[in-house]
Formats: sequence, C-alpha cells, structure tokens
Amino acid sequence: MITLASDFGTPYPAAMKGVLLRRTDARLVDVGHDFPRQDVRTAAFWLRETLPYFPPATHLVVVDPGVGTDRAAIAIRAGDHALVGPDNGVLVPAARRLAGDGPIETYAVDERAIEPVDPAGESAPDPGAGPQSNTFHGRDVFAPAAAAVHEVALDRLGSLEALGRTDDRVDLTLPEATVEDGAVDGEVLVVDDFGNVVTSVPGDYLEGRDRVLANGEPVPVGDAFADVPVGRRLALVGSHGYVELDVNRGRGEAAFDLAVGDRIVLEPVT
Repeated sequence: MITLASDFGTPYPAAMKGVLLRRTDARLVDVGHDFPRQDVRTAAFWLRETLPYFPPATHLVVVDPGVGTDRAAIAIRAGDHALVGPDNGVLVPAARRLAGDGPIETYAVDERAIEPVDPAGESAPDPGAGPQSNTFHGRDVFAPAAAAVHEVALDRLGSLEALGRTDDRVDLTLPEATVEDGAVDGEVLVVDDFGNVVTSVPGDYLEGRDRVLANGEPVPVGDAFADVPVGRRLALVGSHGYVELDVNRGRGEAAFDLAVGDRIVLEPVT
C-alpha cells in the first residue's frame, strides 16, 4: 500500500498516482489532498493522528512550500512504515509515533539518481538530469522515490541508489501545554473542517470537571456534542486525546474567536 497526502487539491494528485501506477502495483489510498496550503504544522498533526491506523505502508506526503529550493527530499523508516516527502519536518511527528520506542532511520533522496519520469508518448528526460519541473516535485521526485521505496524491503532501503543514510533532518515538534497553579496554558493546534478547535491541552485536564474557564469565559464540559443544546459552546476531549473547544452543530473557532496558533488558557471554575 502507498498512501498519498498533500495540499494539492485537484488535479495534481492524479499525476502523482499516474507515476506510481506506472512503476508499481501498490494499492493507492488517499489520506487527503485538502490540507491547508503550505501549512506544514497542520499537516504534520493530522498525519500523526491518521497514519498509525494504517497497516504497514509507504506514505507519500507533499506539503512543500520550499519546492524548487535547496531543501532536501527524504525517506524515513519508522517501525513497519516508510515515509517519503520534503525535509521540512512534516514527516517527523508521524514517524515518531509510528516508530514507538524503536529507532527512526532517515535517508536523503538523491534527486538525480531517480529514474526520470517518462510521460506516455514522449521521450524520457536524460538520466541524471534531475526533476523536470521546479514546481512539481510531487510528480517528479517524491512519487518516483515512493515507488522505489515500496519495491524493496524496509531493511534494504540503503541498497537503493537514490537513498543515502543521514542523521541530518529538519525536526518539528508540536507545541505542548504547560500547567501552573491549576491553570493550563496551551495553543490552538488545528481547526478541523467542522470548526472544532483542537488545542494542545491534554484531555485529562477535563477529568472530574463540569466547567472550565476558557480564556476567562466559563464553558461547560461534556463527553459528547449533544451534552449541550444546539448552538451552545462546550469543551470536550476529541478523538485525538486533546481538549477541543466546540459548538454543538456549530463552529467553535467563530464562537470562541480562536485561530491556529492562538493562545488558550484553561482554568478551573472556583
């Protein structure tokens, strides 16, 4: 299996799938292609929360605001999985979770050692010429690299001519909340398509509480959206284990006036 995730929308993912299908018989599964454009951190969060539910696979990820620059392309071995994408940190949180207590191995992708993409009915570029396009490495670099990675056993990644073992990669750590005097100081990690505000506050902060102060305003705590009337605000623990600030059948980001990166302080109601 090869999964695909990007901020490309449509039709660009189809070109990546075309390259993959011409080089491998892998089953292709879309994680999503509507991640916020060029938002590496949001993509990293959702990949961390989604990829561990897959069986062993190669995960092709392209959220790449540095395309065409000197940023590296990498492949990562993490547990029974491999991840391929730009070296901008987007792969790292998911790789850490997939690896568990095991090691993470990083390989630099030599773009000039990748077999050139050969459009049907056209002559192939010269080997060693590098990517055809400076703006579409998803098609010209990452898809061919993912196909090559998929075709070898994980313990033989180093045998691929296009991969070289490295300890150098861009790290990305998602922010964590801090607790002091019973209050927790966190940050909005993401806002999902429903408008639910996912914070960096661990869900266990809500245990045993009926209400909390969210940036100074009292909010009821619930176990499900329907614990409050339609249109009312609440705090609950999302499927990812973090505190969410939501509205039953409404949009939490509007009701709480919060956006990604905003500070959120939760305090007990005294």
